[in-house]
Amino acid sequence: MRDETLKIAIQKSGRLSEGSIDLLRRAGIHFENGAGKLKSIASNFPLEILFVRDDDIPRYVEDSVADIGFVGQNVLGESCTEVREVERLGFGKCRLAVAVREAFRYESVADLEGVRIATSYPRLLGRYLERIGIQAEIHELSGSVEIAPSVGLADAVCDLVSSGSTLFTNGLKEVETVMTSEAVIISRAGLQEPKLRILNSLLFRLRAVIAARENKYILLNAPNSHLPEIERILPGMKSPTVMPLAVPGWSSVHSVICDEDYWEVVEKLKLAGAEGILVISIDQMFR
Repeated sequence: MRDETLKIAIQKSGRLSEGSIDLLRRAGIHFENGAGKLKSIASNFPLEILFVRDDDIPRYVEDSVADIGFVGQNVLGESCTEVREVERLGFGKCRLAVAVREAFRYESVADLEGVRIATSYPRLLGRYLERIGIQAEIHELSGSVEIAPSVGLADAVCDLVSSGSTLFTNGLKEVETVMTSEAVIISRAGLQEPKLRILNSLLFRLRAVIAARENKYILLNAPNSHLPEIERILPGMKSPTVMPLAVPGWSSVHSVICDEDYWEVVEKLKLAGAEGILVISIDQMFR
């Protein structure tokens, strides 16, 4: 393998695997990832991809087996490795939370004093309890921690939560958030040229994909007399693009809006007199 290749470790299966592969593909990087494949070399970008267990990614990066990795902040925080967080990737969002049985009378964090908490994240939980000044008994489990209260192993659990449906199914209620997490890029210290140059090129592509996911392109027609109000609703990246239509007194307005609140924006635009509103997904967006 040439030195001019950046090695990246990503999760081979599980919560972040699909998102990592999709992000790389949307960035125009071509590679194979068939079942059981542990390594792949991109055909059109100097990237070697290692498919590994998520818990191993920080160690692989720290030990220079990989130059960078895609990993959840929860795994990074639990690993205690000397790596640096380079970029947030905007997917795999969840939270590490403490949950108790539905029948548990919970009013504040003081109610966690002396309880037994089952978790796969003993370091993160331990630091959280120390920070809030609570003494609790931590039971480390490798998985399926939600069942611990029902079998009498623990009074509470500390586990990853996204929708909360797993907690509900197991008769648990979420009471405290230990940390929020999402997928991030991590890098080992002292990355040298030309690998640093390749990383910057990769980041350029990934940022364009992430920005596109977070925004939508909007087009609409409006009477010129309504343009000042519409421009206030649609600031865009700098300001909306306004072009005259063939119909006198009307213009076409183009802009970019945040994906999270575009329904609210569209409603305001309708009330402001906009017509023929078209909202389009974006492939890449370069700031």
